[in-house]
Amino acid sequence: MFQDQIRRFAEREVAPIADEIDHEDRFPAEVIPKFGDLGLLQWSVPEEYGGPEGSLTMLCIAREELAKYSLSLSVMVGENGNGMALPLLFGGTDAQKAKYFPLLAKGRTLVAFALSEPEAGSDAAALRTRAVRDGDDWLITGNKIFVTCGPVADYVLVLARTNDAPRAKGVSAFIVDTSLAGVTRGPKNKKMGYNGATPNCDFFFEDVHVPADAMVGGDGEGFAIAMKCMEFNRPAMSASALGIAQGALEQAVAFAKEREQFGKPIAEFQGLQFMMADMAMQIEAARALLYEVTARYDRGEMDGYGALSAMVKTLASDAAMKVTTDAVQILGGYGYMKEFPVERMMRDAKVTQIFEGTNQIQRMLIARDLLK
Repeated sequence: MFQDQIRRFAEREVAPIADEIDHEDRFPAEVIPKFGDLGLLQWSVPEEYGGPEGSLTMLCIAREELAKYSLSLSVMVGENGNGMALPLLFGGTDAQKAKYFPLLAKGRTLVAFALSEPEAGSDAAALRTRAVRDGDDWLITGNKIFVTCGPVADYVLVLARTNDAPRAKGVSAFIVDTSLAGVTRGPKNKKMGYNGATPNCDFFFEDVHVPADAMVGGDGEGFAIAMKCMEFNRPAMSASALGIAQGALEQAVAFAKEREQFGKPIAEFQGLQFMMADMAMQIEAARALLYEVTARYDRGEMDGYGALSAMVKTLASDAAMKVTTDAVQILGGYGYMKEFPVERMMRDAKVTQIFEGTNQIQRMLIARDLLK
């Protein structure tokens, strides 16, 4: 029922604009209220505050269906929660929840998550942005890079160093209103793919004054909260990667049935049949792991979840890259043309191997869990 609803929504609202928002790198402001009306922008907000309090499994179902047409619009679902709803769930006070959750529940507020810095990418704990005490309040100074939805965000979660404890133990999280004095956004990043609904930019913070209640969690607890958000989000990113792969496979199969060479459809050639069979196997294997992982999370079975979320993120994104590349190959010259969506899907797939922690970092996390 839910999946059918999202599928129809994707066909009606996402498919018609997917190519255009990519080619023009246009933020589709007109569909954002529609996402909010379905509860997709405020997914993790508890019911008691007017939100849908959706499960991780259903979030992934929505992400997968939307990503068949547009990665960027798919990522809007759930990613918006990374910057505020999830941090509040993992470390917020009752007062903070009462302040922000009703606002988020309306489904119109956009939030970004600012972790990466010029010298702190995969080594996120090496960040240099600082927050210092100003009476009871805080002053934030530093800069962040590659902030997803940064150009359109109303709020941004900023990870900053607040004490001299080593690495992650000295990092705290702050909810920052992007309209505050001292907050400056850089120009929109020009990307290989992943264009449209998820514009990226850098942020610069110069003595940005925030109240004490802007800190989520205690002093030095921000990095742990951020990692919980990322562990939650990795299966969601996996679902988006799967959606791209599924969409590319469907495009390739349809093309192979129609395209004729040497007097017959190219789908009748065994070489292409084997390619499509491999594509389908990779997708189904990743999908099976994904929904096993989300089911465990929804049941509260957290033992080993961190490693499993890393596994599915890596498996699904690697599959997306391989499947989309093979889809372009099956379409041949047509696949290389921007008029055909597999070209965009291949460009989009690449970022799924990079964001939410590169796949090399994920493999390190998996190995660390095995060897502990």
